[in-house]
Amino acid sequence: MRYAFWPGCVSRGACPELFEAVVRVSDRLGIEMIELKEASCTGAGVLSEQNPELADTLNGRTFAMAEKLGLPLMNICSTCQGVQGRINYKFQNDATYLSRINERLAEEGLHYSGNLEIKNFLWVLVEDVGLDKLRSMVVRPLRGLNIAPFYGCYILRPSKELGYAEHPERGKYLEKVIEVLGAEPVDFYGKSKCCGFPIVTMNRRNSLAMAGDHLLEAKSKGADAMVTPCPLCHLNLDAQQPDAAGIKGQPIGLPILHLPQLVGLALGIDPEAMRLNNHIVSTEAVTEKLKVKV
Repeated sequence: MRYAFWPGCVSRGACPELFEAVVRVSDRLGIEMIELKEASCTGAGVLSEQNPELADTLNGRTFAMAEKLGLPLMNICSTCQGVQGRINYKFQNDATYLSRINERLAEEGLHYSGNLEIKNFLWVLVEDVGLDKLRSMVVRPLRGLNIAPFYGCYILRPSKELGYAEHPERGKYLEKVIEVLGAEPVDFYGKSKCCGFPIVTMNRRNSLAMAGDHLLEAKSKGADAMVTPCPLCHLNLDAQQPDAAGIKGQPIGLPILHLPQLVGLALGIDPEAMRLNNHIVSTEAVTEKLKVKV
């Protein structure tokens, strides 16, 4: 399995542990990633609000780079998936607009046909690697762990632009992966809601209150940890968790894992190699249950 790989800005900045984990896990699973080192930020939806055509052009440039390699595009960020999926849907349904974008891409010798397949790492795990193969590679079953799934907005909505007609189970993939790894998924209302990150600079209190609500609900349902395929959600749920606890007026202390870290634990990868000690909220409660050291 080979993919053009867009790591996203956050895994190369605020969450470097995500990049380390996905590289190690992908190597173990036989996923070959060709990193698009010259690709641009997706804009995280913010750029699209200010200058939609610029955002579309920058993302079209990334798509053209992947298409030039003859490979599908893989990302490790729910937000990237949402932005890329929406823009690709626009290109696929408006040939005149895509032609205008290609006029700009031609200055760099690039062209995009509109036929690229774009997949988040979560989708790759289920649809390409396959749950049976993933199960067969588990050497450290996550038995005894109760894991709360947290999707993030952009990998779920709008479903029409994210391929849910063809893959209606995508909204249940996190639970399926958690089960295959040997852990118990914890169902809670907030798993498909916004983490609050998009408004953190505009209304910090409400943003952190949203995160706190999700964390406390998951913990009240018995979660030992939460897992997310979105590094921006991770920032609000992990890095901002102490402040969220302050706003909610009670301690939280719920570890937040990146999806590749959870998979890596089950595959027997050293927690330190995946930088589980790089989180704000300690992950020791997870590793102690598995009897591994960070």
